[in-house]
Amino acid sequence: MPLVYEELRALAEIHFEGESVGHTLQPTALVHEVYLRMAGQDRAKIATRGQFLALASEAMRRVLVDQARRRLSQKRGGDWTRVTLTDECGLSRDGAVDALALDRVLDKLAVLDPDAARVVTLRFFGGLTEIETGAAMGRSERWVRDQWRFARAWLRRELEGGTPRGLT
Repeated sequence: MPLVYEELRALAEIHFEGESVGHTLQPTALVHEVYLRMAGQDRAKIATRGQFLALASEAMRRVLVDQARRRLSQKRGGDWTRVTLTDECGLSRDGAVDALALDRVLDKLAVLDPDAARVVTLRFFGGLTEIETGAAMGRSERWVRDQWRFARAWLRRELEGGTPRGLT
């Protein structure tokens, strides 16, 4: 974890660009929460940096979605968690996607095409490049690019019904 802490912190900061000043979860807290969730996992399963980032990506997704659910609860007044997407992932910087809506359609995509859903998780939540994603999944860069193209188009179509723009 200490070896990739700064990388995870930078990724968390990207997720929080454009957030309101009063946002209750900060990038450092997100990284710490990911660490706590990963601390209990079997380290024998993590052999490479790519595998670690893949697990961290999934943990980051879960933390952001859990936070969005808490903010939506009536007890807390309800609101959406906005996640700013980066150019490295082929998504626009100025667009925001509702984390709960993204999680919902990502679960639908996982039923349709589990590999495409995993590519989205690794690229969006983990910030992995096409090469890193391919290495983590044991696939070629071209295969990842094709999956990413398909997933973006599918997600864009699913999110169009009232969710703010953000997928390009």
